[in-house]
Amino acid sequence: MSEKTFHVQVLTPNGSLFDGDAISVVVPGSEGSFEMLYNHASIVSTLGLGKVVVKKEDNTNLIYAVNGGFVEMNDNKVTLLAEDATESSEIDVDNAREAIELAKEKLKEITAGREEVEKELEVAKNLLKTAG
Repeated sequence: MSEKTFHVQVLTPNGSLFDGDAISVVVPGSEGSFEMLYNHASIVSTLGLGKVVVKKEDNTNLIYAVNGGFVEMNDNKVTLLAEDATESSEIDVDNAREAIELAKEKLKEITAGREEVEKELEVAKNLLKTAG
C-alpha cells in the first residue's frame, strides 16, 4: 500500500523554498517537535529554533534549519512560514563554526545585549547541527 501525500509549501520572507507533495513533515514546534502526515488534524503552531524535515514522495528528505515562524496544516495542505530557513545542503559549516566561536567570545566580554548574542549562538549551533 502506497503512502498518501499532501501538499507542502516552505516559505520565507525571501521566497519559496519548497512547493510540492510530501509523505510527512516534521517541525520544531515551540513546545516540541511533531510530525504531520496525510489527514492530520487541522493545526496552527509557532515554530521554535530547530530542524524541519520534509519527506518527499520519492522518499528523499529535504532538511531545513529554521529560526522561528509558523506552520499550519488544514485539509491536507501544510504552509510553513519561517522567519529564516536554510536548506542543510546550503549550510556553510565553517561559517557556522566561526559564528559559534565569535558569539562565545562576545558573551565573555558583554553584559548588555546578551540576549541578542545568545540568539546568534543558538542559531549558529542549529545550523551546524542541521548540516550534520
